[in-house]
Amino acid sequence: MPSNCTLSRRTFLQSLGVTGAAFCAPRLAFGSDGSLSNSAAEASEDLIHTPLEEFNYQEISLNPGFASTMAQEQFKHTQSVLMSLSEDSLLKPWRLRAGLAAPGPDLGGWYDEVPGPLRKDGHGFAPAHCFGQWISALACGYAVTGDSRKRGRVQQLLALYGAAISGQFYAKFRFPSYVYDKMVFGLTQAHRYAQISDAFALLDRTTDAAEPHLPPQALDRDGPQLAWRASVGDPTTPDYGWDEPYTLPENLWIAAELGAGVRYRRMAPRYLLNKTWFDPLAENRNVLDGHHAYSFCNSMSSAMRTYLADGEEKYLRAGTNGFNMIDRTQSFATGGWGPNESFSAPGGGKLFSSLTGTHASFETPCGSYAHFKLTRYLLRVTGHGHYGDSLERVFYNTVLGAKQLESDGHAFYYSDYNNLGRRVYYSAAWPCCSGTLPQVAADYHIVAYFRSPDGIVVNLYLPSTLKTTTPDGAQLILTQSGEYPIEGNVQLNVRLTRASTFELRLRIPGWTSSADGRPRIKINGERASVAVQVGFARLLRRWADGDRVEMELPMPVRLEAIEPEHPSIVALVRGPLVLFAVTDHPIRATRSQLLAVRRVAGETAWSVQASSGELRMMPFTHLGDNPYATYFDIS
Repeated sequence: MPSNCTLSRRTFLQSLGVTGAAFCAPRLAFGSDGSLSNSAAEASEDLIHTPLEEFNYQEISLNPGFASTMAQEQFKHTQSVLMSLSEDSLLKPWRLRAGLAAPGPDLGGWYDEVPGPLRKDGHGFAPAHCFGQWISALACGYAVTGDSRKRGRVQQLLALYGAAISGQFYAKFRFPSYVYDKMVFGLTQAHRYAQISDAFALLDRTTDAAEPHLPPQALDRDGPQLAWRASVGDPTTPDYGWDEPYTLPENLWIAAELGAGVRYRRMAPRYLLNKTWFDPLAENRNVLDGHHAYSFCNSMSSAMRTYLADGEEKYLRAGTNGFNMIDRTQSFATGGWGPNESFSAPGGGKLFSSLTGTHASFETPCGSYAHFKLTRYLLRVTGHGHYGDSLERVFYNTVLGAKQLESDGHAFYYSDYNNLGRRVYYSAAWPCCSGTLPQVAADYHIVAYFRSPDGIVVNLYLPSTLKTTTPDGAQLILTQSGEYPIEGNVQLNVRLTRASTFELRLRIPGWTSSADGRPRIKINGERASVAVQVGFARLLRRWADGDRVEMELPMPVRLEAIEPEHPSIVALVRGPLVLFAVTDHPIRATRSQLLAVRRVAGETAWSVQASSGELRMMPFTHLGDNPYATYFDIS
């Protein structure tokens, strides 16, 4: 945020009626020729009140295209895996820990109940950990597809789960808060999207079972958790200090807002990690160093949900400041962050050292899920396209390229930005990323568009169809097509039951400012003069059935340094795509050679004539099992 940006809770609440925010940022404009102008003379500050809302899953469908086809395939595949799993295997940890008969085979890997100390192979690390996430993903899958088999699957699994709810499950358990958190969300999603009538009754029983085994308040990792464990007679080996009670508030607030009961509204503030996390972040003090990357990023969604629930600006400041710290000091060019699952102090060179020191560069499905949620909250509250830019970067360069989830538990966990990188499966079956990948794949359906009080916000350029109602009540079908992100052309076709006045906002990526050319917009073939505010072109007009919007975005090629301390270690980026070198040996290349990259005709590949020979460059989604390098030394 600009340092002189002020945020008024009163204005924010008035703009929404319930919740919202104001954001001040430079105003840009398109000239009469349709090109973008961003001269200082034209810049001014405007307060933009944008209480954006998410569309329902069933209002958006994905159409064939470069990224949308891969997204749809990932969604369908994860859903098919969840539909294929044995019910007895899924319920086995719940039944065993409740002392019930538990027929059927183990599921394997992290998921199983394996008594005793932590095993080196990870078997039994977190029994039943992703059950709630899979319930959530299937409920959303039903909302997307209308497939009654998915709803039936959720209903049957929850009926079996209801018979196995027991406080014994959470007793002397490594992750009581973690698993309870996932069950809260799974049950609320089952209520909301699969219309499971007894989901909230199951949630109450789950809470009755879990609450005696949860800490009395939010606890940071390791030391504080182990001290509490000792006080209640739990084991105090290090693995009992890794629970995540500080992520609970978001889902407790959601449960309360959906009508689950006042107890969840009362529980949510109890687990806000204020003293060591949200208070310093709200004061713009960088305290990321040493924190577990995924879970503490995820906790920022609890800050944003708290702000939406009670309007306390501290939590909005914590969310925006925390995101900016991750974005500016912890992130690779791909948008991924947290090598070895840890944040670090800025200026320490950790990103650079990770290129040779680890292959665990970014905890991909989990980190992407947390990143998608946080950027959606921030975009909705501020209306600023910067957050859409960040979501887009993570979408194309990390999770969309995850290897597919297998029914035997093989799951993609880490994106690897090592100088000798590869896309490989995690060593243990059913790790945490097997829980979040189905969730993030379902959420692909709600990240492309948002609803504003005045119309429609287009956030991702993804071949898709939105079916909704305009602010004045006309039925709208908005269909998007184009070759983006391979090329910069995007087209939107408008179908309306009658003429309607509304605003269509199109995100103008921040990286377009580095291009020689400028974005161009045409409406029905005529160049348009369009205002651009906080990263969005704003098209306010009376739309008619058959109107057509065409946009041409420049796709600048640029080099992005890994961190300020190592300006000669760079990634090659074109538009929103990081281009990876397919190679298994060291590379020599100059700045000018990299910037002269050219697309290979007819392929999703590019070529660089480097000092060490010709380099084949590909996006993360197309690397397959080839070795690759993400960064180049141009010193």
